[in-house]
Amino acid sequence: MRSTPPARPSTRSSRRRIGAAAAATAALVFAGFGTAVQADAAPSASSKVTYTATPCATPKHTGELACNSYRVTGGLTAYQKQQAAKTGITPKAADASTPSGYSPTNLRSAYGLTSAAASNGSGETIAIVDAYNDPNAESDLATYRSYYGLSACTTANGCFKKVSQTGSTTSLPSSDSGWAEEISLDLDMASAICPNCNILLVEATSATMANLGTAVNEAVTLGAKFVSNSYGGSESSSDTSYDSSYFNHTGVAITVSAGDSGYGAEYPAASRYVTSVGGTKLSTSSTTRGWTETVWKTSSTEGTGSGCSSYDAKPSWQTDTSCTKRMISDVSAVADPATGVSVYDSYGVTAGWYTFGGTSVSAPIIAGVYALAGTPASGTYPAQYPYDYAGTSSLNDVTSGNNGSCSVSYYCTATTGYDGPTGWGTPEGITAFAN
Repeated sequence: MRSTPPARPSTRSSRRRIGAAAAATAALVFAGFGTAVQADAAPSASSKVTYTATPCATPKHTGELACNSYRVTGGLTAYQKQQAAKTGITPKAADASTPSGYSPTNLRSAYGLTSAAASNGSGETIAIVDAYNDPNAESDLATYRSYYGLSACTTANGCFKKVSQTGSTTSLPSSDSGWAEEISLDLDMASAICPNCNILLVEATSATMANLGTAVNEAVTLGAKFVSNSYGGSESSSDTSYDSSYFNHTGVAITVSAGDSGYGAEYPAASRYVTSVGGTKLSTSSTTRGWTETVWKTSSTEGTGSGCSSYDAKPSWQTDTSCTKRMISDVSAVADPATGVSVYDSYGVTAGWYTFGGTSVSAPIIAGVYALAGTPASGTYPAQYPYDYAGTSSLNDVTSGNNGSCSVSYYCTATTGYDGPTGWGTPEGITAFAN
């Protein structure tokens, strides 16, 4: 039985809109009493996907934000079921010995990026902003890239660089195993989508908005034109000041995960200057595309975030009429743990392969798509670019599923055209992400 959910804080002290069942589930998981279970998994116990919120999904200290990721702990993922269908051999449940989630090839196929990933991205830098230090970041990334046949991306060849929020390469934050998982996830997804890109990892001293925001500014100062952020928290009246202090960077594509707590707005996904990225369930299909997507929802409190901001002004390119302020999301990509992605991580867990879900997956994927599309035009906000291609074949419109209950249908329910959980849809090539 789940414990009684805590009351939602009236201040920004918790930062994440964790609330309700997500917090209760995390408490059970960390206490060793249970796991969150994918609601629509196959009924067989051997194939039921189970997963836990990663340790960074619950803030360590008052005032910190949470990462938006889940790690699969058992059962058969979508990738494993595909392999079983091909070989006739049912694989063992997800573990650390072999990859059990979608690969770079799968993701590029799903989003029409195969050709662009092969030829684009050279000279571009994707910045990954996370909190605390992952001492194994570079070596874990090397393992992931080598396994999947991607070129080496190291400090030695100039492809990879790790710095603190002040730009130091030697004075780094304290290490944290929970955020190390998040860092591995983000680095691997940026690599999967844009293997020719350079990667800059900027580690904030802690997971406060002030430190993470300072890390965003440092990433831009160091020349990154694409900045991925897979964290979030409750909205507050301070958000508009954070907008101007940390996220108002023209000519830079800043992506932010929409959250994993189901329907409801989070910050900084609600910033008017960023591309807020929702999450989907991604499955193979017999369609011409070969893939199909629905809104990611496990329960009313576990799924992609979305909603109408209480504080942030609506950007000029957003034209839905029921929400007079900023609406989340803009676009989306895979996030359901049951259709999750493979990640290699070795710090704080058994070294090996894990499958991850959450909008921590979708945010770096979209940052990678922006990078494949080329350097954003100076003076522009790349968050607008997908809106210029709304309703075209450059985006896969997600039209089914919901992430909870809401008073205005499209705030939480997929529909033809724009909706909150998936925005204008998922990438079909790079066109919608170029100026």
